[in-house]
Amino acid sequence: MSSPTPEIHVLFVDDDDSFRQVLTEELTRSGFLVAAARDAESALEELEKRASDVAVVDLNLPGMDGKELVAEMRERAPSTEIIVLTGNATVENAVQTLKHGAYDFISKPCSLDELEAVIRKAAEKRHLVRENRYLQRELARHDRLREFVGESRALKSVLQVVEKLTQSDSTVLIEGESGVGKELAARAVHRTSSRSRQAIIVVDCTSLQESLLQSELFGHERGAFTGAIARKHGLFEIADGGTLFLDEIGEISLPLQARVLRVLDSGTFRRVGGVRDIHVDVRIICATNRDLQAMVGRGEFRKDLFYRINVVGFTLPPLRERREDIPILANYFASHSPMRRNRSVTFLPETMAVLHAYDWPGNVRELQNVVERALILLNGDKIGVDDLPANLRQRATSVFLELTASQPRLEDLESAYIDRLLEEHGGHRDQVARILGISVRTLYRKLKKADAPNRRRRR
Repeated sequence: MSSPTPEIHVLFVDDDDSFRQVLTEELTRSGFLVAAARDAESALEELEKRASDVAVVDLNLPGMDGKELVAEMRERAPSTEIIVLTGNATVENAVQTLKHGAYDFISKPCSLDELEAVIRKAAEKRHLVRENRYLQRELARHDRLREFVGESRALKSVLQVVEKLTQSDSTVLIEGESGVGKELAARAVHRTSSRSRQAIIVVDCTSLQESLLQSELFGHERGAFTGAIARKHGLFEIADGGTLFLDEIGEISLPLQARVLRVLDSGTFRRVGGVRDIHVDVRIICATNRDLQAMVGRGEFRKDLFYRINVVGFTLPPLRERREDIPILANYFASHSPMRRNRSVTFLPETMAVLHAYDWPGNVRELQNVVERALILLNGDKIGVDDLPANLRQRATSVFLELTASQPRLEDLESAYIDRLLEEHGGHRDQVARILGISVRTLYRKLKKADAPNRRRRR
């Protein structure tokens, strides 16, 4: 007999004591982790203690019968797959149990091999469903930028910190302005950690009012408040074994901060309306665009929570402080956007000069949106100044005047911009050519064509 998938938790429910004992021993010997119950009430108590991967339920039970128990289990533990096992096998019973949400229906007597095979298939289905839900959640987040892009010293210093966190399971605090890529940094920390095979669950603390955010984080019991018609598992519980990313933690209230602190200190929490402690193993990564230390001084953020989340912290620099990454990012967004429509799109030199000089208050996110907009409106394959938003077009004249003292020609603008890039990149033509989206040979021709007395040659 082949070995079952490791760590499959099975709840076996049958009122026949001898049959229940024999099956429990046989399934345990086969490698399953088995909990047993003789009636519906004790089965629901076991399910309360720990959610099972698969439940094997007898149809004829004292009190609440098997069909009612299946319906109740589907409501309380929707991710548990249920197999009905009964000696009263009729087509009507089979149809009814499947309608109530059972995975399969097996009649007594059955072979142990048959039962084990169905349990393994049910557990595999549960795993695939959970994985599919997670992937759908990730795709829905529209997270196309999956890696850091750029070569600036400021960015490299951040990546060095991320690399040092590889062997750590510490809580991390990421600070920085809106749009700098704090969620991207959190995903990078998770992806390089020992928890990378588990999910990272993202919570936007600004998107929900306090009561809803509390229910989202910690879950609630049925009847905990008006509208709580079923038990809800919170994100702390769902992230068990993985990472929970609390984006903009500075926005949550003091009472909610206390509940988060309890999870960090004890690894336990209670659902809203619950009385039982739930133990979880979750790594917490937090992010904020606010000055938490100043908030602590004003009494707006708990001091103990601040020091608890700031075990390891780093700040992502705004885009205006790593301008050398602007051309790299702009070309990256242009080449990876679905709006490109299989075109080879490039930026005119004067356009890149405007992008390079702009302060980007919205940071990387704003740059991505500007490039996306330009691609949507673009008719040809070259992005010009006219393809930029009005606020950037209005800055174009001042930018050009900064680059040249006299009324500029297009060649002057191109030459001045190439000069600036060569200066920023220490004269490395390969890097400058890659940023401009041209070959080194084309760059050399442009350098040669430029007015030699006015150009500092770099080799």
